[in-house]
Parts: sequence; C-alpha cells; structure tokens
Amino acid sequence: MPRYVCSAVVPAVILVVAICAETGFGQTRSSVMCEQAGAKVAPLAPDTSAALPSDREYPVSVVDPDTGQTGSDLIRRALDSNAELAAARLDIDRARARLSQAGLRPNPTIELEHGSGRIVGNPGERETTVGVSIPLEIAGQRGRRIDLAEAELEAAEVGLADRERRLAAEVSNAFVEALAAARDVETYSRLVALDVETSRIVEARIGEGESAPLELSLIRVEGDRLRSHAALAEGRLRVAMLRVRLLTGAQPDERLQLRQDLSPMATPVTSDAVPSRHDAIAASLLRRPDLQFARLSVAVARAGLRLAEARGKPDVSVIGRFTTGRSLTDLPAPFSPAPDRDRTLAVGISISLPVFDRNQGAVSDAALAVTQAERLLAFAESAVRADVEAAYERVETARRVVGIYEQSMLLGSNRNVSTIREAYQLGVYRVTDLIAEQRRFAEVERDYTAALAAARQAFTDLQTAIGAPLVETVPLKKDETP
Repeated sequence: MPRYVCSAVVPAVILVVAICAETGFGQTRSSVMCEQAGAKVAPLAPDTSAALPSDREYPVSVVDPDTGQTGSDLIRRALDSNAELAAARLDIDRARARLSQAGLRPNPTIELEHGSGRIVGNPGERETTVGVSIPLEIAGQRGRRIDLAEAELEAAEVGLADRERRLAAEVSNAFVEALAAARDVETYSRLVALDVETSRIVEARIGEGESAPLELSLIRVEGDRLRSHAALAEGRLRVAMLRVRLLTGAQPDERLQLRQDLSPMATPVTSDAVPSRHDAIAASLLRRPDLQFARLSVAVARAGLRLAEARGKPDVSVIGRFTTGRSLTDLPAPFSPAPDRDRTLAVGISISLPVFDRNQGAVSDAALAVTQAERLLAFAESAVRADVEAAYERVETARRVVGIYEQSMLLGSNRNVSTIREAYQLGVYRVTDLIAEQRRFAEVERDYTAALAAARQAFTDLQTAIGAPLVETVPLKKDETP
C-alpha cells in the first residue's frame, strides 16, 4: 500500500475510535462499531441521493426564460387585478360623490299651519297659513364646500397613485425573493448532484482499500444537509410565489412562471441604469405621489378652514307666508254676528344671531389642521430626500458587492473545489477537506444570490423613492435581437 494511503486511513480509523468512545455505549458496542467500520458499505441508491423535494413538484420550474412573466408584467397585472387596489379606487368614486353633494343648494322649507277657535269656545274663528322658507348661502359657503370637495378628490387621486407605487414595490420585491429562492434551489440541486458523484468516487476508493468507510458516511451526512437546505429554499420559494399570487390576483389553479433571473445581465445595477443623485432627488421632489398628497393635504386643510370661517357667518333665509282666516264680528241686537274673511301675504327675512356659536371651535380646529398639514409636508420633503439618499447608497453598495463576487470570489471558489476534488482522488487531501471546501462553495453561491437579490431590491427601492419608472434591463428571448 502506498505511504499516502496509510496516512489517510490511519486518521480516519482514529476518528472512528474516538466517535465510538464518546458514545458511552460501552466497550462491547464500540468494538462492534469499529469492526463494522472496516466492512464494505452499500452504495447509495440513485433515486434517493439525487432527488430533491423540488423534483416532484413545480417550484424549480417557476423560472422560464422564454414564456415566463417579467417583473414589469407582474406589476402591470397587479395594477389591473389586485383586489386591495380595486377597493382603494372606490375612494375616488366616493370623493366624486362628495363633490357632487357639495354643489347642491340647500332645500327650501314649506310650513303649513291651521288654527281654530272651536276648542276655546269660538267656533267661528279659524286661520290657515302656508309659508315657504328658502335658505341663502352667504359668505361663499357653497363655493367653499366645492373647493374643499375638489381638493379632497385630487388628494384621493394622488393617494391612489401612491398606493400603486407601493404595490409595484411589493410585487417587485416578492418577484426578487422568488427568483433568489429558485436560484438557491438550483444551487443546492447541483451541489447534491456533486455530492452523489463524490460518493461514487469514495465507494470506488473503499473498494480498492484506499479509503475508510467512514468517509462515505461523512459524504452521506453532507448530502442530507444539502437536501435540508434545498427543502428550506423550496419553502421560501413557495412562500414568495404565494405572495406574488396574492399581489397579482392570480387564480389558485393558475401556474405562474417567471421570465427574468438574477444573473448579472438581468440585474440593473450598472451606472447607466441609475440616475445621478442630484437628478434622483429632484425627480423625487417633483414626482413622488406621497409628497404630492402631503401638498394637497395642506390645500385640503386650508379649504376646510375657509369653509369653517364661512359657516360662522349668520344664517339667512327668505320667508314668504300666505294667510287666510275667518272670524265673526258681533253686531248689536237684534242683528246676528257677521262673518269676516281675511287674506294676507307676508314676505320677510330670517337671520340667525351668532351671539354664542360663531363656529369658533371648528375654525380653531381647522387652523390647527392647516398647521399640522404644513409640518407634515416639511417632514415628508425631508423623508423623501432621505429615502433617495438611502436607496442610492444601497444601490452603490450592492454594485460593489456584486462586482467583488463576480471578479474574484466565484472564480476562486469554483477553482478551489475542482482542485481539491482532483487532489482527493489522488489521495492528497482527506474527504473532510473536500466537504469543507464544498461547504464554502455553497456559502459563496448562497451569498452571491443574496447579493444579486439585494442589488435588485436596492434598484427597486430607488425606483420607489423617486416615484417614477427607471430603465429596467430585461433578458432577451432566444429568438429576439437587440
């Protein structure tokens, strides 16, 4: 036996003995386990070693570069089919109804009065009065109501635009989460296949007496660990796809597939896809719907103050009354009382006296609402600037991190695994070294996926912070030309 084989087998046997001693099962069981360590171990069954839970159902196939839906497709679909957004659109209809109501004039009042002297012993006395009262809106009350309703309608429209902006961000982030989980599932499936191939190499070395059976046991444990990570990634994928379905209003039995992936070509983190910081801040202050909503909230509060002041003026109504009555005039004997009929028409004005209630409480409340809205507007402007600055920093950081992975870490990790695998076949390294390097490779791949997802989400955050769509890189189909 060559010398390097002995150096590889002896440490493995020592490790087995140490494991047997630490189990506490007693000297007899340790001896049995050590004897079994020298026996030939049956090879892994292909159907159990290479199969992932995702091989049985749809999650791995959610990415289709030809027929799948892009993030923009899902956003458009969500804007058309999202149930919560459809309910939010009713706010505009409600605001239009309030505007229609604000333009209506107050209703006139009809008064009808009939009096009779029969109850008090004067059967010949009776009087009937018909009156009409028409309220007059002074101090521009109707115009103030219309101004307030129009401001509320405009605010509702901008509020819907802001809800659409936030929904687009939610869909984009769920889309990226699904892509990242799908890439993790694919990575772990490749690692499991690599582990199966390694197990065959170990079996061959055991058959030739160059490796201990413990190495195959270690490989099997590593394969189970990879399968558990694959199952967790598949679970994240299912959750992300459920989120996408909910946001886009997809039917329960509908099969959704995604077109884009997290490859560098599909990750818009280049400087050409991101505007300058100054332009991004200027665009956000001009286009952000939530900032426009804050400005309109000030307009709504001011319109409410003007309406409250107008309502503090006296109420004026024009009154018209028509009265007809019948009475009896007593004449000296022997004459009988003579009937007398009266008809009168009266026109007047009713004016309330604002002695106690001048709507001063509502005016004070409306004035405070204006101050509050102005302060919220100032805070919103500062928050928008901060959002853009933070999003810009995340984009720049993500671009640097992705560059580090693509320029050195990915190539180095792949090269290390290939080198150690070849060296292991020659007996230079132990299987534990190979397993350790494969784990580092898996960590690098997983971290690279997280970096790509962070880059896409940072771009989405910047897009959301600006409030306007940016250039989005979409991978071309196989039959498409630039």
